[in-house]
Amino acid sequence: MAEPEAPAPRSSLILSPAFWIAALGVALHAATIGKYGIFRDELYYVACGRRLAWGYVDHPPGVALLARISEALFGTRPEGLRVMPILAGGLVVFLAGWIAKDLGGGRFAEALASLATLVAPVYLFIFHYLSMNVIDALVWTLLGWVLLKLLRGGNPRLWLAFGAIAGLGLENKVSVAFLGAGVVVGLVLTPERRLLANRWPWIGGALAVVLFVPHLAWQVKNGWPLLEFAANASAHKNVHYSGLAFLVEQVMQMHPFTFPLWLGALAWCTFGREGRRYRAVAVAYVAIFALLVAQGGKPYYLAPIYPLLFALGAFAFAGWLAARRLAWPKPVALALLAVGGALVAPLTLPILPIETFVSYQAALGQAPSSPETHKMGRLPQHFADMFGWEGLAATVGQVWQQIPEAERARCAVFGQNYGEAGAIEVLGDRYGLPDAISGHNNYYLWGPRDADGSCMIVIGDDEATLSQLFENVRLGAIYECRNCMPYESHLNIHVCHGLKGNIADLWPRVKHYD
Repeated sequence: MAEPEAPAPRSSLILSPAFWIAALGVALHAATIGKYGIFRDELYYVACGRRLAWGYVDHPPGVALLARISEALFGTRPEGLRVMPILAGGLVVFLAGWIAKDLGGGRFAEALASLATLVAPVYLFIFHYLSMNVIDALVWTLLGWVLLKLLRGGNPRLWLAFGAIAGLGLENKVSVAFLGAGVVVGLVLTPERRLLANRWPWIGGALAVVLFVPHLAWQVKNGWPLLEFAANASAHKNVHYSGLAFLVEQVMQMHPFTFPLWLGALAWCTFGREGRRYRAVAVAYVAIFALLVAQGGKPYYLAPIYPLLFALGAFAFAGWLAARRLAWPKPVALALLAVGGALVAPLTLPILPIETFVSYQAALGQAPSSPETHKMGRLPQHFADMFGWEGLAATVGQVWQQIPEAERARCAVFGQNYGEAGAIEVLGDRYGLPDAISGHNNYYLWGPRDADGSCMIVIGDDEATLSQLFENVRLGAIYECRNCMPYESHLNIHVCHGLKGNIADLWPRVKHYD
C-alpha cells in the first residue's frame, strides 16, 4: 500500500456506511425473527436462566443471564428471546466498519468491512438466535479493536480495557482464552513483544483472571465438568477436520467472496510495509487455527476473529486502490458481496418456506450438514433444531392427560437431552406439564428433584430397556417430526410406573456430558 485511502471527513454517526449496513442487517433479522421456530439451545438457555448460577456444565453464566433478562422483558417466544442477540450482531457489523475507519480508512473501507461481516453465512445464523456465540463475536471484535490501538502505539493503559473485556467475555464463553493465547503468541513472536515490557499487560491479564474467578470456582466446586464435557464432545460427537478441511470450512462459512479480503489482510499484516505493525494479528490467527485443528474444535469456533480481519483487509485494499488511482473496483467489490450474500443467505437465515428451501438447497448442490456426527434428515442441523419442539410438548401433554390426576403430583417427565427437557419446561406450561428432568449436561446437576420413580413419562427410549428399570411400562404415544433431526423423530413416549430401586442410585447412570 503506497498511500492510504482518503479518510472520510468527520460526520455524525447517522451518515456512517457502517451504521446503515448494520441497520440493514438488524432489519433483515427482524423480518425473519420467528419464521421457523425456537432453537434447541434457546430452550436450554432459558432453563439455565431460571436457575442462575456462576456456571453450568457446558458454559459460563453469561448466556443464562442474557436468557433471564430476555425472558423477563419479552417472554419465551423466539421473537422476544432474539431481540438482544440481533442487536448485538448488528453492533458487530457496525464495529467491523468502524475499526476500518479508525485505522484511517475512508467510506469505502468502512462499507466493505461491514458488508463482508453482514453477508458471512455463519454470522447470518449466529447473529439470529440467543446463544453465547453472538456475544463471543462482539467480545473478540472489541478485543481486536483495542489490540490494534495498542499496536499503533496507544496508551499502555488500554491493556486494562483489554483485560476487563476479556474477563467479562470469559464469563460468556471460555473460547475467549483462544484469542488470549493467540495474542500472546503473536506478540512474543514479533517485534511487538516490546508491548509486554511494562506492567500494564500483566495487570490487564490479572484483571481478566479475577473477573473469571467466579466461574473457575464453580468448576472446581463441581469437579470440572467442562473438561469432561469437552473431552466427550471431541471423542464422540464432533466431526474432526484436517487442516485443509478446516480451512475450506473457514472459506465457506465466511463466504467464498470474502476470502480474498481476509486472506489479503493476513498477507498485508505479514508482508506489507505499513501492515507489518499488525503482524501479531496474523501470527495470532495462525496460532488459533492450529490450536483448534489440534483440539478437534468446530470450524465456527474461529468465526469471531473475522470482523477484525475484514477491517484490516478493507483498509489495505482501499489503500491499494488509492495508490493506483482506481475507483471502478469499489462498486464492483460491494456489488459482488451484496449479490453473493443474497444468494447464500437462505442457507443460514430462515428466509424461505421449508419446501422452497429444500428445493433451493438442492439447486445449489448443497446437502444437509452438521459439524457433529449425526445422521442427517432433509434439513441442515441449524435449521432442523428449530423444528418439532412445540409438537413434542403437545404430544407429551396428550400422554400427561392419560395419567390419573391423583398420580400427577408425583409424576415426572424425563428427556434424553436438554432439547427435549427444555421443550417440556419452556413450552409445556400450556399443557400443564411439570418441569422435565434429564441426565444431559446441566440437567444432570439439577438432579431428579422431587421425582421418586413411582410414575414417569420417558421420551425417546425403548420398551425393553425401560422394562428392566420399571415394574410397568406402556407406550403412550409415538412422536413424528418430518423436519427435525432424525434422532428427534419417531420418539416413543412411554408411561412407566414402579422404579425398581432408588432414583438416587439410578441417577449417575443417566449422566452424559457432551
